Amino acid sequence: MSTGAARDTSTAFVIGTRGSPLALAQARETQKRLSEALGIEPERFPLEVIKTSGDMIQDRALSEAGGKGLFTKEIDEAQLAGRVDVTVHSGKDLPNDLPPGLVIAGFLPREDVRDALICKGATSFETLPPGTVVGSASLRRQALVRRLRPDLEVALLRGNVGTRLAKIEAGEYGATLLAMAGLNRLGLAHLAAAALDIDAFLPAVAQGAIAIVVREEDEAAHAAAAAVCHAPTGTQLAAERAFLGVLDGSCRTPIAGHARLDGDRIRLKGLVLRPDGSEAVEDEGEAPLADAARLGADLGARIKARLPAGFFAGHAG
Repeated sequence: MSTGAARDTSTAFVIGTRGSPLALAQARETQKRLSEALGIEPERFPLEVIKTSGDMIQDRALSEAGGKGLFTKEIDEAQLAGRVDVTVHSGKDLPNDLPPGLVIAGFLPREDVRDALICKGATSFETLPPGTVVGSASLRRQALVRRLRPDLEVALLRGNVGTRLAKIEAGEYGATLLAMAGLNRLGLAHLAAAALDIDAFLPAVAQGAIAIVVREEDEAAHAAAAAVCHAPTGTQLAAERAFLGVLDGSCRTPIAGHARLDGDRIRLKGLVLRPDGSEAVEDEGEAPLADAARLGADLGARIKARLPAGFFAGHAG
């Protein structure tokens, strides 16, 4: 499989993906968009499923096992080796720094960025009964739950969307939080008891965005990705990822951030929390669209300067 610009664009691009139902749904969406944009049968964009370390580790939080790179390492290796051409990732799973030779070509149009509450009985986060056990593996979600509802209990809950839904159905946990985007892509939005307000429950950086990664020198893959990538989403993600990069970039720190486009300007809100939810530092700013990355970096630096010493005690990074 050639990795250079000489490859004819009618030749199949092999799409690398994780094997979870949500990852496959995202890969198939990418496959469909590429097929329609380039006028090539979808079968010429075959999917190759690659098992990642993050999929295999289910007994502890990823923050204890090495961070979000666990969902990309094996896929990156396959791409650099030429086994796959285009790889599809949840934006929030991508580390801030990709391995040399790989670049983000862009993002598909962004889905709903909100978190969804999954539970039985309650119809909102505010009406969850005191003492409800909320299962989550996300330090951001755990910290926000502890901050907003200290009367709830937080417990580790790993697994794909189906696994987590099954554990709620079985009564093993009283509630969990999932990305509304994932539920939409899986046709499961009807299972959400409520979608949480963005400003009250600020999303993860890049939540709802599908990232397309290509080899840096693969001009044909760049051109194909350019046909399906969504510039406004790219602008949002430039701000959010720059914000995350200044603060940490791993999944070992509870960080939230969300950018909104408003005409020719971009507005960004960011939040960093203590893991126990006892304290939070937040800020926001705006800039012209062309300065999205600078806005994110500046906001990250402002928040970082306000963090007390030992803010992340017990959580490296």
